[in-house]
Amino acid sequence: MYGTVIHGPRDIRFTELPDPAITKPTDAIIRLAATCICGSDLWPYRGINEVEAPHAIGHEYCGVVEAVGKDVTTVKPGEFVIGSFFASDGTCPVCKVGYPSSCQHRELVGDAQAQYVRVPMADGTLVATPEMPDNEMVPSLLALSDVMGTGWFGAVAADVGPGSTVAVVGDGAVGLSGVLAAHVLGAERIIIMSRNSARQAVAKEFGATDIITERGDEGIARVKAMTNGIGADATIEAVGTKESMAQAMGVTRPGGHIGVVGMPHDVSLSGEEIFFSQVFIHGGPAPVRQYLPGLIDLVWSNKINPGKVFDYELPLSEVAEGYKAMDERRAIKTLLHP
Repeated sequence: MYGTVIHGPRDIRFTELPDPAITKPTDAIIRLAATCICGSDLWPYRGINEVEAPHAIGHEYCGVVEAVGKDVTTVKPGEFVIGSFFASDGTCPVCKVGYPSSCQHRELVGDAQAQYVRVPMADGTLVATPEMPDNEMVPSLLALSDVMGTGWFGAVAADVGPGSTVAVVGDGAVGLSGVLAAHVLGAERIIIMSRNSARQAVAKEFGATDIITERGDEGIARVKAMTNGIGADATIEAVGTKESMAQAMGVTRPGGHIGVVGMPHDVSLSGEEIFFSQVFIHGGPAPVRQYLPGLIDLVWSNKINPGKVFDYELPLSEVAEGYKAMDERRAIKTLLHP
């Protein structure tokens, strides 16, 4: 088969790779219908995360089951499935309380920008759709494997509910998905920070009521002015930098909640800052598997269309251009056709 290998900063190659095989009785092999590039893939692409050796990359996937190990019971060959970036057994104590992304036996599915992928612990990781989807639905189902599931967790972690005022820091695919999640969960006002017209248009379509372009102290002041000097009830932090975290802390009212779903880089908070802010902070790697059944239902019933975050589509063979487009912010998110 062919897949994507990162060799170093801005060095992405479409390469022939060994076909995946069943190595454990709990494995499944998936023939990918679509895969994509994640914003977090740009950290090693830009050289911020070190690439110690060439390796396959990609963690978002959906497709058709080709083969399963002898112990797999919940999915079967021929079914269309979506899975999470962390494989989980679904049975450990952490999984049972709703955090499969911290499963005691978790494994990263990190080689999914390819034609096929092996998914460990298939019973605890994969969810089948009611039937085979049409091509138009595939992008939205693919979005569930990470960005929509992560945006949903960001909204849940921020305690978004009916009547909430929500601030979203970050206008990438996760931030935009957080807007959509907040809208579905009943937020009354959704403020997103964005300076990009294409992303602003998607945010409005997903339910954003207000867009502000200011950053730093000016951005905090704008949100405070828009909320009678109080701040947002709930904030989704979807970037992962010290600046975005400072923004999230600054725009959230005392007693409010911050859902932290941006992969953190050089982010630090002092104990004194946390103590006097009186905000709730929750987040981490999104427990996507926890939300997949409900999110599939929302997509299948045409209540949400998160696939609109994909504004650039390429054959997998042109994956290097997909990275380049996202790095240069010419694309929100690149969908790849294997």
